[in-house]
Amino acid sequence: MKLLSFRHGGIDGYGIAVDDGVVDASRRLGTKFPDLKSALADGMAELAALDSGTDADFSLDEIEFRPTIPNPDKIICVGLNYKKHVEETGRGDADYPALFTRFANTQVGHEQPLVLPTHSDRFDYEGELAMVIGKAGRHIPAERAFDHIAGYACYNDGSIRDWQRHTHQFTPGKNFPHTGGFGPWIVTTDEIPDPTALTLVTRLNGTEMQRATTDQLIFDIPYLINYLSTFTELVPGDVIPTGTPGGVGFKRTPPVFMRAGDTVEVEITGIGTLVNPIVAE
Repeated sequence: MKLLSFRHGGIDGYGIAVDDGVVDASRRLGTKFPDLKSALADGMAELAALDSGTDADFSLDEIEFRPTIPNPDKIICVGLNYKKHVEETGRGDADYPALFTRFANTQVGHEQPLVLPTHSDRFDYEGELAMVIGKAGRHIPAERAFDHIAGYACYNDGSIRDWQRHTHQFTPGKNFPHTGGFGPWIVTTDEIPDPTALTLVTRLNGTEMQRATTDQLIFDIPYLINYLSTFTELVPGDVIPTGTPGGVGFKRTPPVFMRAGDTVEVEITGIGTLVNPIVAE
């Protein structure tokens, strides 16, 4: 299934993307599951039933895409998780993953604008594969990691580079409002049996900037689920972007940053393409 959050007629909802549009699951299940993360936790059977033969309620052109999980309990981002990105930043190998957090209000949905803030002109792209938790857990063994994942999505971990580098902590540069793209939808794990076999491509104004296969992750998905669940409980709707490949803008010669009027795309095979225009604050 392709699960998404949207706004239609001024009303927020969630549903299933099908060939001819969107099935409005929130209208049918909302009294039991008020949002997509609650449906991920306990309503997958009901969502699957709707996915089987239910007519679309409206077309994709009629909706405004919201971040796929608009209200996650946690967004835990993994940095420096592709060898070429580690090399281009001049860092050495690490024994443990580099982690930082984003706030929910930093995210926008597919086709919604990413906002270049007034305090910087160094807005960089970072195309990533994000996993979304569907089953809560602590101390999850690596061999059971996939039991806790609902699905996967495209993510653009947009970075305000000068603010990111003010100190050793990444937090300021990763949390300006409306700087991270998330969507268009979650593709459930039954449609992606091997998440290491995906190709990730980032384009800026149609020019390819990043390309990698997800088998190149330094810390793979089972390791990350085990590691993260050791220090925090993972709960349904948690979002875990898994890191960006080499080719980021600030390490190019000359550097390339996103400007107002640009369009950035993150495409992952088997999932789709996340597209966001860039606007000035």
